[in-house]
Amino acid sequence: MKLVNYQLQTQIEYLSREKSTQFFTEYLHSIVEDTSKTYYQRADYVGLSLLELKLKIDTLSKDISELQQLKKQLGVSMDIAKEITASIFNENGIDRIDGNIISSLTLTKPSTKTKTTVNVLNSDEVMKLGYIKFEPDLEAITEAIQTKDGLNELDEFVSISSDTVITPSKIKVNTKQSLSNTQSDELLSIVKQAA
Repeated sequence: MKLVNYQLQTQIEYLSREKSTQFFTEYLHSIVEDTSKTYYQRADYVGLSLLELKLKIDTLSKDISELQQLKKQLGVSMDIAKEITASIFNENGIDRIDGNIISSLTLTKPSTKTKTTVNVLNSDEVMKLGYIKFEPDLEAITEAIQTKDGLNELDEFVSISSDTVITPSKIKVNTKQSLSNTQSDELLSIVKQAA
C-alpha cells in the first residue's frame, strides 16, 4: 500500500473548475520540459500520478457499492427486528411502552397495500375497443427532418434545437504490465531525490 502521494497526484486531486489551474499548468510544464530526467521517467511520473488517482476512484466506487449493499442489508435487518418486536408486543397484548431515554415504543397497526398489474392478452382486440394511445414517432421525425422534403413538410409543426458538447482532449494512461507498489515506490524515491 502506497502511503505517500506523488506531488503531481496531490495537485491533480485538488484541481477544480472553480479554481485557477495556473500553478498546476506551470508545474506540469516544468515536469514535461525537465531535460535532467529521461523522457520515460517524466512519462512514468505523469502516468503513475494519473493511475494512482484512477485507483483511488476505483477503490471509492467499490467502497460505495459495498456500503450501499450494507445499507440495504441493515435496512432489511431493522425491518425484521421491528416485525419480530411487534409480534412479541401482540402476543403480550402491548400496544405501547414508555421509555426513559426514548419517548416510547408504539405498535403500529398492520396495513395492506394492493398494486394492480394489467397484462394485455390480446392487444389487437383491446385497441379495437378504443383503448389505444397515439403519440408522435420522434425517431421517424428525426429521420424525416434530415431530408429537404421532410423538413419542408414538418417545418411549421416542430422546432429543432441542437446541443453541442465539446470534450477536450485528455491523456490516456496505457499500462504495459501490472504495476507493483515496489515499482511506484522506487519511482517516488527517484522523484524525491531529484527534487
